[in-house]
Amino acid sequence: METHFLSKLLISVALVGIIGVFVRVYNAVVAEPRRLQSAMRKQGLKGPPPTILLGNLLEIKKARDAAAAANAATVKGPPPSHNCGAALFSFFGNWRNQYGDVFMFSLGSLQIVHVTEPEMVKEITTCTSLDLGRPTYEAKDRGPLLGQGILTSNGPYWAHQKKIIAPELYMDKGMINVIQESTMALLKSWMKKIEADGGLADIKIDEYMGMFSGDVISRACFGSNYADGEEIFMKFGALKESESKKVFMSTGIPFLRHIPTKSNREAWALEKEIKDLILNVVKGRKESGFEKDLLQTVLEGAKNSNMIKDVDRFIVDNCKNIYLAGYETTAVSAAWCLMLLASHPEWQQRIRDEVVDISNGQIPDAEMIRKMKLLSMAINESLRLYPPVPVVSREALKDMKFGNLNVPKGMNLWTIVTTIHTDPKIWGPDSYQFNPARFANGITGACKFPYLYMPFGVGPRVCLGQNLALVELKILISSILSKFSLSLSPKYVHSPAMGLVIEPGLGVNVLMKLL
Repeated sequence: METHFLSKLLISVALVGIIGVFVRVYNAVVAEPRRLQSAMRKQGLKGPPPTILLGNLLEIKKARDAAAAANAATVKGPPPSHNCGAALFSFFGNWRNQYGDVFMFSLGSLQIVHVTEPEMVKEITTCTSLDLGRPTYEAKDRGPLLGQGILTSNGPYWAHQKKIIAPELYMDKGMINVIQESTMALLKSWMKKIEADGGLADIKIDEYMGMFSGDVISRACFGSNYADGEEIFMKFGALKESESKKVFMSTGIPFLRHIPTKSNREAWALEKEIKDLILNVVKGRKESGFEKDLLQTVLEGAKNSNMIKDVDRFIVDNCKNIYLAGYETTAVSAAWCLMLLASHPEWQQRIRDEVVDISNGQIPDAEMIRKMKLLSMAINESLRLYPPVPVVSREALKDMKFGNLNVPKGMNLWTIVTTIHTDPKIWGPDSYQFNPARFANGITGACKFPYLYMPFGVGPRVCLGQNLALVELKILISSILSKFSLSLSPKYVHSPAMGLVIEPGLGVNVLMKLL
């Protein structure tokens, strides 16, 4: 009798558990999305009709597959116009034409308002309220590559970000020396290759950009432990390859990250290796003493803050974010900029003349790059056409209002950077062309609404790697132009690809010779 009672009790408990799981799943994938959709439709907001569970993912996949097929047939050489948004996000363009600058769409259970209306974008991106923060799906759905440390958190942590990674550290003399040393190592490797190839070499530069950026960030982050840093960033690279394939299409599908698929198991294993490597470096640092580098600032931030409960996780997550902010953005931005300069010899020569005049045969330093106006214009234009951050995303953590739109808690707001960076109504009829002259009077003189220029994000949550990336780009590109003449290789195929950043899908091949 007692055994029978226990069996019934266990069955009842199991049923309650199953019902609880079902209710939770139903709320996540059906009830909550419908609530948000209804709240927006009542305000007259329209968008492509979503399907249950997948939202608009099938429509997006169809558009992306068609774009990939079109890119596969692309003629080699520079594109006639630089509209990577049409290649990567054609579905947004189609929806925008149909529904206007503000519409809603769904990625699985994730409900999003697309916003490119200038004044509403300004209001969203300059909002300092902690009620508008980092999307929760980035932590829940985007997996191990994105950390939850102080560099990307909502709430009180965010207010202290600049105390942890001070922008002025990026212009420190020691940091400049690191960038110069890594630049010289790169130049020497190219010189040897050019000499070995008889004076003209066909070089796939994006591979070298990755090595350069990885060397800089390893030395900047881990100081004398930079050899350990290089091993860590190699692991990051492998993890990035795994994660970048899943970022967009898996967003908004509940619990997908927790299913032990082969790719998820590989990512989890890499994450554990990275964590162990970072914490071993931290242990050694605590034993060896103080060093002036990014890791030290993170350690001191963790030590001095009373808001951090899991210190190890805080440190590991910040190292992940330094990788994304300092490594990935610089490598792809440098590759795109050199591709554009190789395609436009007139601008290449103008910038070279400026660099040679200012640097006088020396490798540029912080003071010199401040004077290189033409170089800054070209980099700004390159970042306009190929921004490393393609989407600025926010989530309403409480009910909010922007413009005439009441945004309920849980709704996400997306601004597509590639769209607003190339809109002819904002940038003029040549918006899809490489024209650094538009930045002759700075960003405020370049477009109708300067606040819509946001290659590294914008507002109070701008990417912390911005200053480091710009300093690296200026020293690297000015040094390259002072030593080499560049032209685009016949092997080059223009193929923007969407990973964690917008990158050259088939690489950038450049013909290079010594001056």
